[in-house]
Amino acid sequence: MKAMNIVMGCDEAAFELKEAVRAMLISDGHTVIDKGVYDKNPVAYPDIAAAACEEIISGRAERGILMCGTGIGMSISANKAPGIRAAVCHDPFSAERSRKSNDAQVMCLGARVIGTELAKYLVRLWLTCDFEGGGSTEKVEKIKQYERLYTRAGRNMMEGKDAKDCQ
Repeated sequence: MKAMNIVMGCDEAAFELKEAVRAMLISDGHTVIDKGVYDKNPVAYPDIAAAACEEIISGRAERGILMCGTGIGMSISANKAPGIRAAVCHDPFSAERSRKSNDAQVMCLGARVIGTELAKYLVRLWLTCDFEGGGSTEKVEKIKQYERLYTRAGRNMMEGKDAKDCQ
């Protein structure tokens, strides 16, 4: 597995899991950009997800790993960032398919759902997978198309315009 720049972030529920996975990634030769949290004090996880996604959007990180209690909140938050495809991965099949079929750059894990050893296994598996293209290419391109459409719609709605004006 080639060494990568990986951004990580978590809320207080996943602090211990993040620290264990971060140590493993560093031991495996990866560079880790840690966007927090740095202790068990409560935080608003959408802020952590946004900061982590910015690292991917800017090109400073190739992949991201976000963690919260279930992985769901981080996934929802990360998927609001333009160009980001985040997936909750609690089993090997989901981890693999999120990369091979969906070209997800962000993996989301739930510290209250899976244990440390399974998380490490899934992260290592996920990092070895690449987008396969093929029949999934058209689907990923459709996701990008809808993202562009709804990003414009969201901007128009914020400016008080009708969403249909963006089509």
